Amino acid sequence: MQISGVTIQGGVNLTPPGGSPSPSPSHVFQGSNFGYTSGGHPSSDVIDKFSFSSDSNATDVGDLTVARNGIAGQSSSASGYTSGGDVAGTIDKFPFASDGNATDVGDLTAGRQYPAGQSSGTSGYSSGGDDPVGNIIEKFSFSADSNATDVGDLTVKRYGSSGQSSSVSGYTSGGIAPSSPYNIIDKFPFASDGNATDVGDLTQSIYYTAGQSSTASGYSTGGSPVTNTIEKFSFSSDGNATDVGDLSQARRRAAGQTSTASGYTSGGDAPGNVNTIDKFPFASDGNATDVGDLTVARRACAGQQY
Repeated sequence: MQISGVTIQGGVNLTPPGGSPSPSPSHVFQGSNFGYTSGGHPSSDVIDKFSFSSDSNATDVGDLTVARNGIAGQSSSASGYTSGGDVAGTIDKFPFASDGNATDVGDLTAGRQYPAGQSSGTSGYSSGGDDPVGNIIEKFSFSADSNATDVGDLTVKRYGSSGQSSSVSGYTSGGIAPSSPYNIIDKFPFASDGNATDVGDLTQSIYYTAGQSSTASGYSTGGSPVTNTIEKFSFSSDGNATDVGDLSQARRRAAGQTSTASGYTSGGDAPGNVNTIDKFPFASDGNATDVGDLTVARRACAGQQY
């Protein structure tokens, strides 16, 4: 609102003395409070929540609208989203402010399994996926419940990739289609709809990885062939990833979560399902530590953060 030439937003004065309103703060993908792990296999509708402020086990705080696996996760400032999976193209939304069940708020353009998830400040994205293998980048709004729209293409059709999000771009790394794994890191813009470009390579051709994002870098953790590798690539300049550490155990098909200080990898299979929650630091390259357990050991789940 405007009061005597001063712009007020959320109780904060955005207009410097004698100046024009300052630009809105950049989108922050990282969470400050909790990480979430939703869905998974064996067929699960569980939404787990774990604390970022203290290492501890997760608690079951709600259910998806239908049990499913091979899903992508997205996060707005107010809600977690789970999209796609083995049974539908459903987009589910659950609240961060209070524990509770998810609601069905829309659909992807088609049912897709193992897509990658990304999030801007205003929209959720689902890229790639299987059934059939595709390269579609889909977008859905955070401000109004609605179906997704096709807004671009990845450079290669694939599924089992991981998603990363900077303040301005979405990334899709790794993947497989139909039998050849890829090391490709694709980048697409949030500001305008369009196709992705190939901006670098992971250290290996790999799929079924989990994705995390600091403000400066994207991370790809675990994957198949079963590995414990933590890889990092820069958001500020296009380039290849480097191996910066190891998970506490080798696994694939885990979920990724992101706090302001750390990346998390939860669940997965190695090849038996695990309930491990791993944490690794953003401030310095290093190995992950086991900091807790999910309520249910499962794979092919989605990650969100608040």
